[in-house]
Amino acid sequence: MKKIPQLHAITTGEQDIIDLIAIIEVIHPYVDAIHLREKERNASDLQEILLTLRQKGVPLQKMIVNDRADVASAFQVRGVQLAYHSLDVCYVKPCFPNLLIGKSVHSVAEGKQAEGDGADYVLFGHIFSSSSKPGKKAQGLCQLERLVAEVRVPVIAIGGISPKRACEVMRIGSAGIAVMSGIFKHPYPQQAAQMYKKILVNGDENGARKL
Repeated sequence: MKKIPQLHAITTGEQDIIDLIAIIEVIHPYVDAIHLREKERNASDLQEILLTLRQKGVPLQKMIVNDRADVASAFQVRGVQLAYHSLDVCYVKPCFPNLLIGKSVHSVAEGKQAEGDGADYVLFGHIFSSSSKPGKKAQGLCQLERLVAEVRVPVIAIGGISPKRACEVMRIGSAGIAVMSGIFKHPYPQQAAQMYKKILVNGDENGARKL
């Protein structure tokens, strides 16, 4: 049976806690992972968010905390996403063996290094021009294809991936896509998450046209 590509939703850091929780509460049934990418929030804020999500029935095994492996471990979430400024994977993995560890990479060389360091998957981008990365050159599908071919760990593609472009990324063989603005800045986040998920399940846009 063909494996369905994963859908990761990544927070933008632009909502207040109440709005952020409300969005996560309605999108979680349609996504495989939700990344708390809240760079300006401290550990206490992340604690509040995770405790509230748990109280509201959001499975914390869908949550991935950016950078803060300590917070991820304390709340037994699914994993931690390490950025360029984070500790290297090889130092985090032995201390937090129960966490799924992802590494954000921006080149084939970085992806291979992350795999060698023990990352469970890599988040690669940005694939297309993105409002979150103004002025920075996109990696493009060719680089994504190279990375997918050269590493064994799953590659999750990120950056400017609209519903239409999700189909292009899937054809490359990516293990999934990650979406920020397309879900968290969408006027109807739940419908947006449903749309992306249907595209990944169906392999094209046909299942999403009614949304």
